[in-house]
Amino acid sequence: MYLPRSLISHLYQNLVKRTHAAAPPVLLLVALEPDALCACRILTALLRRDYIPHKIQPIAGYGDLGRAAEELVRPMRVSEGGTGGVVVCLGVGGMVDMEEMLGLETDESGAGGPGDVEVWIMDARRPWNLSNVFGTPVVQDPASTELVRKQPGVDKGRILPSYKSGRGGIIVFDDGDIEEELAKEREAYCALEEMPEVGEGDISDDGSDDDDHPTDAPPESGQAARKRKSWSDDNESMAEDSDNERPVQRRRSNSGGSIPSSPENRPPRRRLLQNALGGSSDFSRSDSVSDRSQSPEVAAPTEESVRSLRRQLVAMRDRYTRVLDDYYQLGASYAEPVSSLVYSLAEELGREDNDVLWNAIVGVSSLELYGRTGSGVGLNPLSTAGGSAGWNGNRGERIRAAFRDEVRRLNPTDLKDIGREAMMGDAGSSIPTSARSATDTSIRLSPEPRFLLLRHWSLYESMLHSPYLSARLHIWSDAGRRRLDKLLAKMGVSLAQCKQNYTHMDMDLKRGLRERLLKYAPVYGLDGLVPPVPRGGDMKDGWGFVRCWGWKACLSAIDVAVVLGAILEVGDAKTLTQSGLDNSNFVGSQTHSEMVNGSADQDAVLREAQEHLTARFWTAYDSLADIDQLVSHIDTAQHLHRAILRTGTMLIEKKQIRHLRAFRMAVVKEGPDVQLFTHPGALTKLALWIAEAIVELNGTKGKHKGSELVMAGLDEARGLYVVVGLGGGGATVSAKERIARREAREKEREKKKAAKEKEREKKRQARRERNLAAGLEEDEVEDESEEEEDDEEESESEDEEEEQSRGFGRNRFGNAFQEVVGETGARVRMDSFEACVIEIKKEDLSGFLERLSMKAVVG
Repeated sequence: MYLPRSLISHLYQNLVKRTHAAAPPVLLLVALEPDALCACRILTALLRRDYIPHKIQPIAGYGDLGRAAEELVRPMRVSEGGTGGVVVCLGVGGMVDMEEMLGLETDESGAGGPGDVEVWIMDARRPWNLSNVFGTPVVQDPASTELVRKQPGVDKGRILPSYKSGRGGIIVFDDGDIEEELAKEREAYCALEEMPEVGEGDISDDGSDDDDHPTDAPPESGQAARKRKSWSDDNESMAEDSDNERPVQRRRSNSGGSIPSSPENRPPRRRLLQNALGGSSDFSRSDSVSDRSQSPEVAAPTEESVRSLRRQLVAMRDRYTRVLDDYYQLGASYAEPVSSLVYSLAEELGREDNDVLWNAIVGVSSLELYGRTGSGVGLNPLSTAGGSAGWNGNRGERIRAAFRDEVRRLNPTDLKDIGREAMMGDAGSSIPTSARSATDTSIRLSPEPRFLLLRHWSLYESMLHSPYLSARLHIWSDAGRRRLDKLLAKMGVSLAQCKQNYTHMDMDLKRGLRERLLKYAPVYGLDGLVPPVPRGGDMKDGWGFVRCWGWKACLSAIDVAVVLGAILEVGDAKTLTQSGLDNSNFVGSQTHSEMVNGSADQDAVLREAQEHLTARFWTAYDSLADIDQLVSHIDTAQHLHRAILRTGTMLIEKKQIRHLRAFRMAVVKEGPDVQLFTHPGALTKLALWIAEAIVELNGTKGKHKGSELVMAGLDEARGLYVVVGLGGGGATVSAKERIARREAREKEREKKKAAKEKEREKKRQARRERNLAAGLEEDEVEDESEEEEDDEEESESEDEEEEQSRGFGRNRFGNAFQEVVGETGARVRMDSFEACVIEIKKEDLSGFLERLSMKAVVG
């Protein structure tokens, strides 16, 4: 089921109404990423304000999600002795069937089910698992006592205002794309759910009915008839191929086929989770056409008509299945950030304030650091558009514009500050580095340059470690360093000045820095280094956000996002040493087979790894509310980005970036920072740095041609590589833009059709007049079917072009990884919520990459 954006506060208000002193706490499952972390901060603020008890559980991957399902979610069910309740998934589970993942499915006997456990899913990753979006819980029909998928207040998966919470089920929060984009998928999914049972075996090749050919006998070809698999059968066969692979999920339909459920890989603990199934999930009524033909009130149809109806049904089922398969094959993408969606909920409830707004801004800003665009993980094709490229092109910039309006509304400028800025002129648009007073905690707009941790580093170090500037100046070479020195010299900034802490620089230099960058940056191809001059008064497009905490600190939203990411990826700053980081920060989790057959020592390692991940989460969570703790971890962020520059420079200088058929490939397997890049987040940042350098080195023929990159980091302790597949970025056209284009085409089509019809009417009128003049009584109508067919063909071709452009440029590494694992039998663990992140055994990497190079990795 899905909750439309217009009803975003409906479920929360119902939760408030039914909460009482003995109510179970709301369980929050939160992904270990800054966006989900910020969303959790916003949501917990709302829950505390309404006195709703809650519990937070960090989730690192599908393995953690499976353990949380067994230990926390299933005991909540009424059938297990619990009292029901609400589970909120932030950045978790949008791409897998959560009913099965959490063990809330119903078997054929009616046992199990959601048990009054209601699961809310807020996730920015796409594609959705359509079972979460359009599926409804299984209930018993009072009239027929049969199990059907039906829920009061739900229309084909869409929650209506009349819906009452508390019955349980999976509910997806729509950011607007489901309503606007998935109409065809909704129709196809619901049609497959309602379709009566009929299989391919019901109609033989010679057109005869299935009744004359027993299903148990082999066909004439000699090939044994295939048994229709249930989810459990599918899991067993996949488990024999590889314990580490998560196969494509498919939900059984009533038609005897299967509804594609997700392109994503199953979690490694899927086999254990499915032991609760006990059978297939075919719950709905399956009266066949032949059964209905025995009714005495209706004449029995002929045998030919029955076969014809069956053929039509099979053709319809195949057509709808293709619609769902095509959706899953579009590739990965990102929609609205979770923190922005939760902020919309707070805004709808009238609970927005500066703390809530700041958390939402930080969450949205963090996605840019991880390359999360509307086309999956990859370089942003609009990276030169302004000071801040945004997390998702035009759509992201619209969200930022809305946040800028919120900043102005919640932080009105004092009259004396307006007068001071007017007197200072252009200097009034300098980068703020301090608060206005000791109690100032306001949020301000700032023309942030694309430097890194500028307020907490020297200007030279900040520019040196900026991925945007590094790529365009070729900072990894001596010539690039000289080019940076020359840029600073042209700006009139001495090396002595720029190499001291930025806050201690000469005040005149700081005030005039933006103007100097605007003047000299285009000479070096750095047009997007700083936001452009505001156009039309207060239109500060591309400006960033800054918040001060009195005299304690002043940080930008990007600064906070960088520090939060470093805490989650590196650990505690106290473990920093001269040679690197304490290895205890990188205790890894074991594979599924190792966990099942592991010893007590391995269980202890697993628990220790979980404790480290949980400790990182709580450190980052507390840092959002404790500025002293946040500032203390700036050193961690600086260490991480020094390592990125150092490692990226080494790979380029030693020419260790190889060009395969479909992508480039680089492996980090030596050096002082090799252990650092065993975390997928840190490895992704390094991959983005190298991809941007590759694009700059090779030029941009087309849209970031050549920026597809596979990055692998060696984890020697576990004998495996962590692999990240980086897409090319592609198009970032939002759903609303596609809808607008589609409507424009429809209007143009209707306009042409009206003009043609008008022309045809003129011809008909002239023909009538000729007939009357000739004394004919009847009008001779010409055949216009050919013209109508031309119109239909034109309409179909336009729809096909639109469908192709919908998935253009998307990251398809997740789909390609699954295909290669099935073909090569490589030992792969797919535990990350990112489809383009896997872990693979050292011995299997070369064969895996060789086979992968033959796949289409960008849509």
